[in-house]
Order: sequence, then structure tokens, then C-alpha cells
Amino acid sequence: MQRKLWNNDKKRSAEKTERVNGAPVYTAVYKVNHSDELLEFLLRKCNTSRNNVKALLARRQVLVNGSVVTQYNFMLAKDDEVKLSRRPVKEGAPVTQPKDKKTVVPRMRFTVKPVYEDGDFVAIDKPAGLLSVENDKQTECAYGYMLKYLQSKDKTSRPFILHRIDKETSGVLVFAKNIKLHSMLKMHWNEQVQTREYYAVVEGVFEEKSGTLVNYLKENATNLVYATGDPTGQKAITHYEVVQENAQYSLLRVKIDTGRKNQIRVQMKAQGHPVVGDGKYGATKDPLGRLGLHASKLEFIHPVSKELITITAPVPSAFRELF
Repeated sequence: MQRKLWNNDKKRSAEKTERVNGAPVYTAVYKVNHSDELLEFLLRKCNTSRNNVKALLARRQVLVNGSVVTQYNFMLAKDDEVKLSRRPVKEGAPVTQPKDKKTVVPRMRFTVKPVYEDGDFVAIDKPAGLLSVENDKQTECAYGYMLKYLQSKDKTSRPFILHRIDKETSGVLVFAKNIKLHSMLKMHWNEQVQTREYYAVVEGVFEEKSGTLVNYLKENATNLVYATGDPTGQKAITHYEVVQENAQYSLLRVKIDTGRKNQIRVQMKAQGHPVVGDGKYGATKDPLGRLGLHASKLEFIHPVSKELITITAPVPSAFRELF
């Protein structure tokens, strides 16, 4: 019966097989389209018995957003990713690894603690270098840390992803604690968010010490985002103000009206002032040893109480020490 399950997975899923030393690791990868219980979701996708699915869960062969889940009634949300592993996954062990073993990064390298928590939301000051959610190359992510944190207090709880920030960007990252609020916010996130504030260290000195940048953003064949005047792209609006400067760098307070992929990084490059440490988008200097971008404040309207939720993360001291 187990062999039948794997065969059905291969036929019925949007399969994505990854290999370690030539051996398959994932037998199936599923994208969640709407909220559902994990057991019921897998029963439909795998076309096998309830006992077989429960066995997969008990043997730690089911992952949600890169983290092992054994709870059969674990609630899934839209855009979650469910993977089946051919082998049981040990606690804290990565499911995949790059071909070059020397580049393998162990999991749980960071100390991640909430900077805000109430009955509905939990937020962290995400360290630079940590993914918001897993990707194909790395399973260590902020979601995994928050799942472990919430389940240390209540085994039935989980975080729900509201937004993401780039791996190399630090700062405020917020999760909902229940699926109802997650769904309500995800449907109208841009309308509910009142403030997205960042601090950026960029190369050079601005002639205009404050201003508003308006561009249209597109992606090329290599997934590199670029700014254009072509209105068929995604409109990006960024407001900036120079807070400090010296002969080489400027520290900016930035507020964005739109949350486009790599928005600040791309628009600063287009201005001739790339974010320091951002070799992907034209930076030639790396005085911080990291990307010079930090998400300092996020404000949004609670969809039920209509209260304004304000969450902040202090600007890294290294940013100001440059000046």
C-alpha cells in the first residue's frame, strides 16, 4: 500500500523531485489553494487510505512550509506548500542540501524572539540572512521558528503568513495566529496596511534630500527586477528622506505605498544610489557586511476591531555607526 501511495503521488501531484546524492527526497509538492485540514487535504491529493496518511504524519514525512507536521488536523491556509518526504525527517535537520556539501548551512542558526504579540498576531525582528518562508535551496526560515515558538505553548497552534520581506532584509515580519484573521487580511492587505517604513543605507549623496520615486517594475528572463517607464509593469511608489549622510553614504527613511518585489532596491539602483551590500542591484560597496535595508515599522488595521496595530523594530546600530 505504501508503494501505491508514492505511485499515486507521482501521477496526481504537481510533482517536484529533489535529489541528495542521486536519491529522491521529496516525492510530491502541493500548493494549497484554500484553507483546509491537513489530513483531508492529503486524502484528496494522495488518493489513499486514512491510515496511510496518518502513518506518513506519524513518521514525520509531511512538511508544511519546510517544517515537519505530525498533527492530522493542522490547519492549512492559502499559499501554504505541503511536501511529502520519502524518508522521515529528523528534528532540525534540513530535508535537502546543495550538491556541494561544503555550502550546507545548519538549521536554527538564529535567535528569533517576538517583538510584538497579542491574542491575534505575533511579530519578529527578522534577522538579515533568514528567509521569511522556505525555498527550494533552504528550509530554515522565520515561519519555522514561529511554528516552533507557538507550538511550545500550544501544540495545536500555528503561524499564518501575512507578508514577506527579502532574505537579506532585516526587520518587522508579522504572522496571524488564526486562519480567519489571516484570510480577512490577505484579501485586503494593501488596503489594511497604513504604513510600511524602512531604513536604507545607500551609496552616494542625494542632491534632493527628500522626494517621491514613481516607476513601473518588470522582471527579465533571469528574474531580475528592473525599473521602467512602461505602464504595463507594476507601479511602485516610494517616498524617501535623507536622515544622515557623509561623503560616501546616505541613511534614508523610506516609506512605500506599494509592496512590489525588491521595490526599494530596484528604485534606488535606478536613482544611481544602490543599497549597500546589494551586488544583485548594482552596489559596489559593502560596509555593513549585509544588505543595508531594514523594515522598521508596519502599521495595519485590525480587520475585526478596526484598531490600528503598530509594530516596530529598532534600526540596527551598525547603520548609524557608519555616520
